[in-house]
Amino acid sequence: MAFLTKEENKVLDIPILQIRPNKTQPRQYFNEEELKNLAQSIAANGILQPLTVRRISQNEYELIAGERRLRAAVMAGFIKVPCILVKCNDKESAVFALLENLQRSDLGMFEEARGINRLINKCGLTQEQAASQLGKKQSTVANKLRLLKLTYEEQDWIIQSGLTERHARALLKIDNIDLRKEIMSKIIADSLNVSQTDQLVEQMLAPAAEKRDGRAKTIVVKDIRIFLNTINKAVDTMRLSGIDAYSKKEETEDYIEYTVKIPKSCAFKHRSTSNSA
Repeated sequence: MAFLTKEENKVLDIPILQIRPNKTQPRQYFNEEELKNLAQSIAANGILQPLTVRRISQNEYELIAGERRLRAAVMAGFIKVPCILVKCNDKESAVFALLENLQRSDLGMFEEARGINRLINKCGLTQEQAASQLGKKQSTVANKLRLLKLTYEEQDWIIQSGLTERHARALLKIDNIDLRKEIMSKIIADSLNVSQTDQLVEQMLAPAAEKRDGRAKTIVVKDIRIFLNTINKAVDTMRLSGIDAYSKKEETEDYIEYTVKIPKSCAFKHRSTSNSA
């Protein structure tokens, strides 16, 4: 790709109606509030960084870089926008558009993964070559691409719920889609952080691992709420069995105290009934 010699170092004001979007644009989501803020800034100060386009016909241009600025300019009521004209073919245009967007820090995790995947397929690159182009480690690129194993529905859940990339990578340990959705629902409902999500995934994977190994494994659970729920369930079970048990929880700055009381009359009654059976 090269700048046109005739228009070298010259910024052209091109009508917005003559600019069409780039098909390989990896960004699918544009924050409406951020666009409004950018539109206000553009209305007050103009477009400080020109867009990059290439000519595809006498009166038509393809956008290579600057879609946010273009959308904001439309919102601000601009008819023309400043552009730098470059000379490139379809493949070079696609690569440049992908690289320009992938190097931005505010690209969504799945948008970035899809963009890297398109870059690899479009240019016939290896993961290592793509990583070099993007200035990333090969392992980072590999982890990004693994995110695409999640279904589009799961990806949408993750984005809409504000979960992180580390949440998504933890979910990838679950191969069963139905189980993965069940776990995701719990993560979202209980607002679990990454550490709690990792623990939950490990607990769900443990039975399968035990079955493969043919031996029981000790599960270490660090979330105290799981133990408290176990106590509550035990008390509820006793009450359903006719034992007048009750529990009391007291919480201070230093500790949580849980007291379970079972009337002796109930305890001895059930024991004698058991012995006579």
